[in-house]
Amino acid sequence: MEKKSNFGKFLLLWAGELISSVGGGLTSFGLGVYIFRQTGSAANMALVTLLGFLPTLLLGVPAGVLADRYDRRLLLMIGDGCSALGILYILIAMQNGGASLTQICVGVFVSSVFSALLEPSFRATITDLLTDEEYSKANGLVSLAGSARYLFSPVIAGFLLSVSDIRLLLLIDIATFILTVISTAVVRRRLGSKKAESKEGFLESFREGWSILKGKKGVLILVAISSGITLFMGMFQILAEPMILSFADEKTLGVAETVCASGMLAGGLYLGIRGLKSGYVRILSVALALAGFFMAGFGLFESIIPIMLFGFLFFASLPFANNCLDYLVRTNIPDEAQGRVWGMIGFISQLGYVAAYAVSGKAADILGQTTGRGVGRGAALVIIFAGILQGMVAILIPLSGKIRELEKETVIYQTLKEENA
Repeated sequence: MEKKSNFGKFLLLWAGELISSVGGGLTSFGLGVYIFRQTGSAANMALVTLLGFLPTLLLGVPAGVLADRYDRRLLLMIGDGCSALGILYILIAMQNGGASLTQICVGVFVSSVFSALLEPSFRATITDLLTDEEYSKANGLVSLAGSARYLFSPVIAGFLLSVSDIRLLLLIDIATFILTVISTAVVRRRLGSKKAESKEGFLESFREGWSILKGKKGVLILVAISSGITLFMGMFQILAEPMILSFADEKTLGVAETVCASGMLAGGLYLGIRGLKSGYVRILSVALALAGFFMAGFGLFESIIPIMLFGFLFFASLPFANNCLDYLVRTNIPDEAQGRVWGMIGFISQLGYVAAYAVSGKAADILGQTTGRGVGRGAALVIIFAGILQGMVAILIPLSGKIRELEKETVIYQTLKEENA
């Protein structure tokens, strides 16, 4: 039976996630500036990012199992709604005279615990809503929503910080959680709840998800490579702000981040309109290699214009890589196992972020002290090194026969489907 298209409902759900992404970006930008100005340490910024990321990583797999057993839209509502509690805690601390590093870590950690419910349920809900032919365009829009925290939030936050303080950013973020819950509730009412499709136990579902992933050797290899890529990109993500803040103010940082992230807007819009039809493995390799080159270029300069140029090109390449990764995995995993498998994939591929957040900030501080040029140039050296390594790993992707087989299987699947239509 052919799946009915629900692209309109997807757009409503996507709009909610877009708004939530903007709100989260305001908080992320504001907290980053606040911590760096208070402590002058890239390691402290990395610590907050790490504590905010760990719950999402550790709870991603069980959240994927829950997404296959319970109402996915309800899980999205719970995750978005309760995530506001951690931000509210930080706001209260700010109201009482300023939040300490410990209080910020606690608030970000609590918010992240509930956010862990979101990713597997959101991706699995996309599968519920869309036909196979709509995945590529949807992926472009999803990439655009994810980029909103880099595209719109920094320039908005930079302006707001020039007329107010971080408390206003936190209030706006809390308000976006409410709007996101409302949009998800509307989709849930129109589409109906997602009933559990399996009666097996939690651990059995977990083992089945791993078994499915392990059975697809190409997917498993691709996910392992992704873990290495996230290591390098995580270093860039955590160190770009202290690198720029070392010679520029908050407004300049906000403008620079927005200009850079507009590259992702360009790439996401292109994919949203045109999509990709073939050559996923080759495009994935080229996109990631170029991203590594542009990352290295980003760290070479202590001038905002070339930084924005290389940052723009870096972000423009990411939607193509994300689209190819998502399509190669999604079309090789059964629909009924999407939630638990995506949870497993998220756990493995994002291990690189843990390593990046754990070591990059400290490495930047040490290099800055050793060279005598400060934490900003120490961060730049780490970014350059990470970009070079990413380019080297990306070149190896097409050499894997198992990864190339994923694209062949996808082509065969689509051909048979068209013949039977």
